Amino acid sequence: MSGDIWIVVPAYEEEMMIGSVIDGLRSEGYDRIIVVDDGSTDDTADIAESKGVEVIRHVENCGLGASLRTGLKAALDRDADVAVTFDADGQHDSKEIDKMVSLIEDGVDFVVGARNRYQMPLNKKLGNSVLNVFTRFFGGILTDSQSGLRAFSRDALEKIEIWSDGYSVSSEIVMQAGWHDLYSREVEIEGIFTDYSKSGGTNIADGVRIIFNLFCVIVLHSLHG
Repeated sequence: MSGDIWIVVPAYEEEMMIGSVIDGLRSEGYDRIIVVDDGSTDDTADIAESKGVEVIRHVENCGLGASLRTGLKAALDRDADVAVTFDADGQHDSKEIDKMVSLIEDGVDFVVGARNRYQMPLNKKLGNSVLNVFTRFFGGILTDSQSGLRAFSRDALEKIEIWSDGYSVSSEIVMQAGWHDLYSREVEIEGIFTDYSKSGGTNIADGVRIIFNLFCVIVLHSLHG
């Protein structure tokens, strides 16, 4: 794709993996990388800066939604034609990005990398299923609403306005894509579920909290038209 592709990596306490994640992105030719360090107390930001990528630091831990809001806005401000969000825990393969960007080039606005459910740990599979049902009911049409590997067209970046600060952002973005009639697609990806990457993400208890937060976000969106 001839336009600018920016990779947004939200990161919190990821000093173990952030360096290799950046190296993996670079190995696939992605040099425009924004790491949003969400108030980490370890060396996440310093390691990212030592790799020569742009680092935006939150002075305190604000949550995944706040990090994505910061990173996607920064990509838009830098005239990105495509922005890709990429988790910092090593669960994504940078080789998967190309097929997602190709869909954006073909006219899709929003692409989600749907992880292989057979690989997913049971507790995360259950939590994911609950959130998929909720997300679909309120306008989302995808089968892996919690995947962090996503691609956005410029039109999607301009229309989606993130309200959530925490993990509810994953469902919120999918629902907003539906509300704005954005052309959305999924593409199957292979998740890399190591002991480290399995320690994060959403389980059933997280799902309950996320649903409560999403109700609040839905109310706010309805009040603001």
